Amino acid sequence: MMKKICYALLALCLAAAIVLTGCADTTQNADGSVTITVMGRKNDLAKSYMTSIFDQYEKATGNTIKPLPIEDAEFEAQAAGSFANGDVPDIFLHFHNSDLDRFDVKNNFLYLNDEDWVDELTDSSREYCLDEDGNLMGLPFWESSISGCYYNKTILDSLGLRPAATQSEFDVLCQAIKIAGYTPICWAADGSAWPVQFALDPIFADDPELLKKINKNEIAFSDIPKITDMAQWIGGAAQNGWFGPNYLNQSIDDIGSVMSSGQAVMTFIWDTWFYTDLPEDGKYKIDDFALMPAFLNTTPNGTYEGGNLNMMMVNKNGKHVDDCLDFLDFCADKENYNKAFDGISTADCFKNQTTNIESPMVTDAAESVAANLRASTAASKILGYGDEDVTLALDALFRNETDAEGCVKLMDGYRTSAAASEGKDGF
Repeated sequence: MMKKICYALLALCLAAAIVLTGCADTTQNADGSVTITVMGRKNDLAKSYMTSIFDQYEKATGNTIKPLPIEDAEFEAQAAGSFANGDVPDIFLHFHNSDLDRFDVKNNFLYLNDEDWVDELTDSSREYCLDEDGNLMGLPFWESSISGCYYNKTILDSLGLRPAATQSEFDVLCQAIKIAGYTPICWAADGSAWPVQFALDPIFADDPELLKKINKNEIAFSDIPKITDMAQWIGGAAQNGWFGPNYLNQSIDDIGSVMSSGQAVMTFIWDTWFYTDLPEDGKYKIDDFALMPAFLNTTPNGTYEGGNLNMMMVNKNGKHVDDCLDFLDFCADKENYNKAFDGISTADCFKNQTTNIESPMVTDAAESVAANLRASTAASKILGYGDEDVTLALDALFRNETDAEGCVKLMDGYRTSAAASEGKDGF
């Protein structure tokens, strides 16, 4: 009888161990080590610098990193369902965008304002990870791009033209390129409107109080003249033929062929795109391109947008919060992150990042970038903002179904509706 009781108890212990192993919380292993769960998109967790930092940490500490990958297309919905069931990972890998609102950051995650590694971050990467109240939500551990106006310097040189340094110079440049028989700007109007993010950055990144007012629903986009100026410029550029004849049917997938063939001279994009999407068999290669600010009529000297970054966020209700914070300390150590990002094409996220490869397009424009760089603000910090909604508003403008003022009102309507559906205060 005693043996049967012992076997039954053993079976119960084994069953309990199996249940604990399947939970999202960290587990205390038999040898005293810890298993830390990290939830993220499948492709994101498989990035070489992610697997490198996981492996480095495991070898250095004896602890285990357990990735919880979710298929990219299902990530937001599936992760939200997991959180709703109380199955919150120890570390959550997420971009700072409107989808983050699904995950109740304030109640689920630890603010990291006082961590020792905060000063190790570049200003732009730190700024990207702040919430509207200035709290640091996560450690940015990702590849960072610089967005702006990338132009074919080979074509410009052949035409005797120079890149612009002001909005007025850019408008003259666009017209000169058109007269020369080229499409000035490749604008992919079918399915996206990310250049609008670049245009809004100077408005809201430069004026935090304005950002607070828009997020309290105290003012609207239509109350800000610069946003209407932007819409007027975009609509006018389309009417002037600066986007070419086929822009309404061009998607992001078409930019590569348009730019590599030389059909268009400029596009609003980010540097890493050239290394992943510019066709290798095109007439023009990466070395033919250079960078100047993006000019969309909201700031005289143009702007660059810093990278959109995946953040490592710590579950403050987890079993081993201190171990997770130690892991972030490990990630933010210059020896460890330099090993992880060795040979990776990215702008710096950390001040002592030295082994990554920065695009010559960005380094050649370093002085201009330093003077005009803003943290990505529109998609990450404006409540209810969504690229799909802005695309719909611009489509109405492009098809002459509304004017610039009407376009901005549509943007307001979509934005406030989205914020209301998310239960945001004041909407």
